[in-house]
Order: sequence, then structure tokens, then C-alpha cells
Amino acid sequence: MTTTLPGRFPVTEHPAAESVDATAHFQSLLRFETDCWDVHEELETGEPAFALLDVRGPDAFAAGHVPGARNLPHGRINERNLAEFPPDTTFVVYCNGPHCNGADKAALRLARLGRPVKKMIGGIEGWKAERFEFATS
Repeated sequence: MTTTLPGRFPVTEHPAAESVDATAHFQSLLRFETDCWDVHEELETGEPAFALLDVRGPDAFAAGHVPGARNLPHGRINERNLAEFPPDTTFVVYCNGPHCNGADKAALRLARLGRPVKKMIGGIEGWKAERFEFATS
């Protein structure tokens, strides 16, 4: 059971940010993250401007992945395994979902290698929730 003090409400206890601060915050988030819907829409064009990496293990990838994704587990992200991609390639990474930090680990590795990267929030669970199709291998 949650209790609140008289006259205090959880949502409005802290006032909303000023518009200029909110703009900067949400604009910043969009520089680091994308979502399943936007990835799907761009993949549907047939010419996505990013490389999509499924950073889960090979068995999970084989069981079902986002069509067009390449499997590169986050622990195997290194210059040698990225050699085929031009240095300015933007990567979009995903893992299982919100309960998994594999995409964060992958994004960190890519960023440390100087590669542009975004995380697909929701991961495979988000893809499933949107009822998008899966590929298997």
C-alpha cells in the first residue's frame, strides 16, 4: 500500500521541467534511443540508414530475430568484427528487452570504438508486443 502525505501527490510532487529543459532532455534521449516502430518503418523502406545488430546469443537469434538483423553478441563487438562496416555506419542494437542490459553493453562497446549507436528500446519483447514478424535461422 502506498501512502502520500496530505496535499502531496506522486505525479505533481515535483513540478514538470521548464519547456526548454524538457526539450533538451527528450531531444537528447532520441539521440541515444529509437523504438521498435521506427526501426520497423525504416526497415520496410528496404534501405535502412543503419546496421541492425541483435546482440543476444546465437541460439536466441536462431529462435527468432528482427528481419534484417545480424547476430553479433555484445561480448564479441570489436574492430575486427566490425571491419566490413564503414566507420560512419550507425548501429542500432537490441537484446531481449527492458529486463536485459545486453543492448546497453553493446552500445557502450560501439561508442568506445567511436561508432555511432542507438539502442532499440523494448528489444525483442517490444518487437513481439508490436506484433511484427520474426525471422529465424
